[in-house]
Amino acid sequence: MSDDTATPDLATARFGSGRAVPRIEDEGLLKGLGRFTDDLLPAGTLRVVFVRSPYPHARIVSVDTAQARAMPGVALVASGADLARAGVKPLPVNGNFKRPGGAPGASPQRPVLAHERVRFVGEPVAIVVAQSLQQARDAAEAVGVEYEELPQVVDVRQAVDGGIVAICDQAPDNIAAESRYGDAAAAQAAFAKAAHVVALDVENQRVVALSLEPRAVLAQVAEDGRLALRMSTQMPSGVRNAICDSLGLRREQVRVTVGDVGGGFGMKTGAYPEDLAIAWAAWQLKRPLKWAADRSEEFLSSHHGRDVRQHAELALAADGRILALRLRSLANVGAYATGTGTAIQLLIGPWVQTSVYDIPCIDFHFGAVLTNTAPTGAYRGAGRPEAIYLIERLMDEAARRTGIDRTLLRRRNFIRPEQMPYKNPMGQTYDVGRFEHVMDQALRQAGWAGFDVRAAASRVRGKWRGLGLATFLEWTGGNALEERVTVSVLPDGVIEVFSAVNQMGQGIATTLAQLVVDVFGVDIDQVRVVMGDTDRGDGFGSAGSRSLFTGGSALRAGAEKTLDAARELAARELEASAADLEYVAGRFSVRGTDLAVDLFALAGKQPQRRIHLESTTAVAGPSWPNGCHISEVELDPATGEVQVVAYSSVNDVGRVVNPTIVRGQLEGGAVQGIGQALSERMVYDAATGQPITGSLMDYAAPRFDAVRCEFVTRMDESTPCRNNPLGVKGVGELGTIGATPCVVNAVADALARAGRAELAPRLQMPLSPARVWGLLHEAD
Repeated sequence: MSDDTATPDLATARFGSGRAVPRIEDEGLLKGLGRFTDDLLPAGTLRVVFVRSPYPHARIVSVDTAQARAMPGVALVASGADLARAGVKPLPVNGNFKRPGGAPGASPQRPVLAHERVRFVGEPVAIVVAQSLQQARDAAEAVGVEYEELPQVVDVRQAVDGGIVAICDQAPDNIAAESRYGDAAAAQAAFAKAAHVVALDVENQRVVALSLEPRAVLAQVAEDGRLALRMSTQMPSGVRNAICDSLGLRREQVRVTVGDVGGGFGMKTGAYPEDLAIAWAAWQLKRPLKWAADRSEEFLSSHHGRDVRQHAELALAADGRILALRLRSLANVGAYATGTGTAIQLLIGPWVQTSVYDIPCIDFHFGAVLTNTAPTGAYRGAGRPEAIYLIERLMDEAARRTGIDRTLLRRRNFIRPEQMPYKNPMGQTYDVGRFEHVMDQALRQAGWAGFDVRAAASRVRGKWRGLGLATFLEWTGGNALEERVTVSVLPDGVIEVFSAVNQMGQGIATTLAQLVVDVFGVDIDQVRVVMGDTDRGDGFGSAGSRSLFTGGSALRAGAEKTLDAARELAARELEASAADLEYVAGRFSVRGTDLAVDLFALAGKQPQRRIHLESTTAVAGPSWPNGCHISEVELDPATGEVQVVAYSSVNDVGRVVNPTIVRGQLEGGAVQGIGQALSERMVYDAATGQPITGSLMDYAAPRFDAVRCEFVTRMDESTPCRNNPLGVKGVGELGTIGATPCVVNAVADALARAGRAELAPRLQMPLSPARVWGLLHEAD
């Protein structure tokens, strides 16, 4: 690559990296021109409805579809047994984890449609296809399913202790898998000599991803005889592969495309049973089929997040230095231990459990537990919020117990810059990090020293004011560190790029376009970003905050290689040496002469009328974004209501390509974290196994008034990542990870300042008014 790839020009100055370029996705969306899956309705499209289990656990005695099949407009009715007879393979479950004693990890087989047994309310039992949605609904009600109820369990502790029921025969104790890390004997020795030991029991409640757009699938057999699916998904290639594996089709027989996606938050990664059932039905009928989940279906059957119970102990020396961390964790992975759901709790979360602290010794024991609830999977942060919430609650509790100021306690335990690259006790290597530097900025920005004045003003109004802090890091990249891109310079003045990362509302198309501007120096409206088409290219997709970190790095490299190839073509066209060419804003010229050629005109002269390059690029490792989030809350002791009245953060995200988009990701993520801290909770009734929070009438999602303050958000670019050429760090999940601990720590601080410090360790999310009031008045 030549040294003068991108000479500075007006276009780069206006639209390149570091500029707050308006999102190129927004104009169409604001004009109502978005192309979501449910917007599409090809002629002759049939509608799909699923029959779902009303029981949390039952044996399927029989499924009678005769009446439904005879109803008007019905094209197909199929049960789980029908799909099994047709050779449709079940979804993969569990991963490479082991059960206690070393036996292979256990999980029930997960059929595309349940047969023999159902294991959670909402599990699909049959698929109904009809000419209209109403006809499909009517026929679904006519499907007769006879169930024999079985004992059920939805609570993770009862599942392992109560002996109520075994979700699968291979795991009579319902422990699907476990993982252990560290040195138990060394940890015990550290605890024996510790001056202080702090213990905490923490619950990280089950939550719903609640994307604005529910899941949707349009499937049909195209004119070329292939199965084509349009979906709302974050991972089109992964879904395509799952369909092929389940239906016995070759990769080239299936195409998955993605248009606009109204949010994913991890919930739309991978294939669901509904996706595979619809694909099979379309393949059988050779007709277009469409299914769009309603909100209640999403509450019942999409993957949930979190749901972890943990007991942790921290051993500290007299000066507050951490000697060891001991942890026992039980994660409720639901009725089927999916590979993702298991890995999040048994591997990914543990990777960051020691966070920004130099903890020399660990003893970790993680268990994945089966229950009669919907399976858990990726949800914004995926394991890292659970881990960070625990360690930050422990740090604040340790400060209260030892009497050491909580900022000083953190300073004494931070990993120092001179220790980088630093390998944590889980064997994960942090490339860079200046954690004390970030905290110092955050303390100044939040006005930490002036809090007492604000607390006094709150007391006058009858409110208890608390100050919360979280210093933390996270891992990003999904360990899918390679990406393929294509770059095409076209004669009509457009540079078209394709990437297998996917848009889902996060603005990635704009950010990728800015990287193209960096290289080619053209206006951003000359860049066309194409995503979401397995025919154009395979890739991991968008998850783990990897879209820019991995996909952007690959695109930048591919654009540079394409420009180098164009330079060689221009040199031949101008009969000059490539080294003598100057490139500025879409034009090559020979230095010192008036000889020149336009980049796009050059593309038109090529045999294929384009300059095209495919390339695959890998980054060197994950990125480790980090931050310090500080919140202030007001607690009304008369009602238990908690309001966030100040929120400030400093975030080390490496190089920033688009400040507006990054800020939006950080603050939007923080609101989701605040929602979990104060209100959100997916509840199953322990006695019946029925979901209680099955709609937005019951589930308390954060509203616009959840935060009565302006966010003060700073991005620190002073420590770029060393593992990718852009220097960027993943940002999409950072806000969520920091928000829950800093808000709960603020409430704990408010209690302590009001003389109720004994209640602080008993706080459990969500901190709803009823729960907080009840805690305050338990002794009354």
